Amino acid sequence: KAFSAPAETHATGAASEDNLAFAKTANDAERKAGQVGMATWYGAAFAGKKTSSGERFDPSAMTAAHRKLPFGTWVEVRRVDTGTSVRVRVTDRGPWGHADRIIDLSRAAAERIGLVKEGLVKVELRVVSGPE
Repeated sequence: KAFSAPAETHATGAASEDNLAFAKTANDAERKAGQVGMATWYGAAFAGKKTSSGERFDPSAMTAAHRKLPFGTWVEVRRVDTGTSVRVRVTDRGPWGHADRIIDLSRAAAERIGLVKEGLVKVELRVVSGPE
């Protein structure tokens, strides 16, 4: 299935995270423009620790941290350079410290798109209805 970013992303070259600033629910977020930026990952060092949503972090689960999307939102993350993608559920807040970093993936999700070895890759985000 081909990945298609919202028209706003193509028209401006990149959608700002500010487009998601007022997303209070997953349905609201779905109507917002996608994001383009850098993805990172986190793994074993955080295993079992509580995430911002209250869930325990599991590096083998298809989850992610995002600064603004509501917990439980499903996001398709597509690598810009290879086109590989993965769907993850937002369970935590982050990444912090770098404005260009827009999502932190669990190790399992990062492995699916070949991010683990590189550590940082450019991605596009799109809110979706679920894992499939």
